[in-house]
Amino acid sequence: MSFLTPLRSCASPWLPAGLLALFLTGCQSKNTSETTATTGNTAAADTTGAPAAATNAIQATELGTYLQAVSSDEMQGRKPFTVGEERITNYLAAQLKQLGLQPGPDGSYFQPVPMVEISVTPAPTMQIEGKSQKLSLQYKTDYVVFTQREQPTVAVTNSPLVFAGHGVVAPEYGWDDYAGLDVKGKTVVVLVNDPGNAGQDSTMFKGKAMTYYGRWTYKYEEAARHGAAGILIVHDTKPAAYPWSVVLSGAVGPKLRPQTPDRGASKCAVEGWLTLDAAKRLFTAAGQNYEALYAAANQRGFRPRALGLSMSTSLQNKLRRQTSKNVLAVLPGTTRAGEYIIYSAHWDHFGVGKAIAGDSIYNGAVDDGTGLAALLSIAKAYQTAKEKPARSIVFLAVTGEEQGLLGSAYYAQHPPFPLAKTVADLNMDMLWPYGRMKDLTVIGYGQSELEDYARMAAKEQGRYVLPDQTPETGMFYRSDHFNFAHVGVPSLYASGGFEHRTQGKAYIAEKRQNYTTNMYHKPADQLDPTWDLSGIAEDAQLYFRVGQRLASETTFPKWREGSEFKGARNKMVGK
Repeated sequence: MSFLTPLRSCASPWLPAGLLALFLTGCQSKNTSETTATTGNTAAADTTGAPAAATNAIQATELGTYLQAVSSDEMQGRKPFTVGEERITNYLAAQLKQLGLQPGPDGSYFQPVPMVEISVTPAPTMQIEGKSQKLSLQYKTDYVVFTQREQPTVAVTNSPLVFAGHGVVAPEYGWDDYAGLDVKGKTVVVLVNDPGNAGQDSTMFKGKAMTYYGRWTYKYEEAARHGAAGILIVHDTKPAAYPWSVVLSGAVGPKLRPQTPDRGASKCAVEGWLTLDAAKRLFTAAGQNYEALYAAANQRGFRPRALGLSMSTSLQNKLRRQTSKNVLAVLPGTTRAGEYIIYSAHWDHFGVGKAIAGDSIYNGAVDDGTGLAALLSIAKAYQTAKEKPARSIVFLAVTGEEQGLLGSAYYAQHPPFPLAKTVADLNMDMLWPYGRMKDLTVIGYGQSELEDYARMAAKEQGRYVLPDQTPETGMFYRSDHFNFAHVGVPSLYASGGFEHRTQGKAYIAEKRQNYTTNMYHKPADQLDPTWDLSGIAEDAQLYFRVGQRLASETTFPKWREGSEFKGARNKMVGK
């Protein structure tokens, strides 16, 4: 495009045979294709006598070759609906085929994922009116709104406002913020997070650790299930753990949504957020006090209440329908081929965008080039292992993770392999390229028996299992494993990243903070020649060992008591 500045030729001696044919000449990002990462130990070390066949199965040098390819400039940032999608999906399919893995049940290495791109232009104001009160809230300053309805114009006019606490219906916790409330045609105003995570009572829900009920995606789903016309979440930086700028950046610009038979008609017409200041003004206009409402909403027995105000706003939409692709392949099991273990990672990132420091390609090397490299390395490890798995192994690279976990959601709703016979999903996302770690940090620790498998594999490597250190941020609900958990399939999301084997905790904390501040979702997330990939190789080796154990068994791992996903599994298998 005209706003890009070609810097150099991108041909790289690291690219696997046949890949260059997929590429055009010329690229825009700096210092990626001609660099290689430090391999550290060339194999994921094992100090406790694990089988020799597993010890050297995954090497950092080989993993680095894959990482170089998937995060190169030729991939153009791997954004859905772009040439980058064609290049990365063709590359992944070719690699899986080259390894001798079989395509999906339909004979293809691709699963089509229909999406719609919605570009929203909201009205500049949101009007709030009551008997004697009138507020005019300003777009971006006071609120943001969007929609999943596939219509040129979406409007909500004089919709009564109702405060519904946290907007949570959680039978296992004896909680129902919608009890006795009819919200059809109304707009609910709800608080961020869940009552345990947001409040001060550690005995409610899971205390500090966020449950799925605290996620904004859940709140939108629940409001729609109750027939609400709109939903507005009150943003508060402290419990949310991110500033308004994060909400704002996520709300503007075109958004990909899954295509649905009803074209989004079952969703709320308007979904959005209010700033804390705007919410306080709204509650004051309703004769309510925000702090009092917040305290009440975090107590058992809370009952929703009408605010005596109505809301009006509208949105203009531009729609573009297109089909993206998941990439999948299967290694059939020897004796229990009808049971499946899934390894997942997402192939997408942000493509070519706003230039930062002269670089406009958002390569996504860590996020999630590392997961893709691990996925391919594990696939090769299975193919070269002397003992083939009894259960089938599925390798799945999904689209649209950065747009809201869209590819994994589509797989979960349209599974090529039956979910009731799916043993587990082992998901890899953002593995840290800073060397070998003492820890294995399990995101969402306490959810399922898969943690026990991870602990055994970690012990083989001389590592310890560490629960998620920031459970209040709800990371368990922010990567692709969640969509498998949501429908009842036990899921594991873990990696080393808290304590470096030789440099300690402060070293890795500094590295991670630098990545988050300067590289995350920026063009700077590109392959660095100083990276030590031995830790990623060790994580991949651990995932390989977990999968081997699962594949050799006849039982299925279970959700733990208290998990919000146990009921979905029981329903799936007919319990």
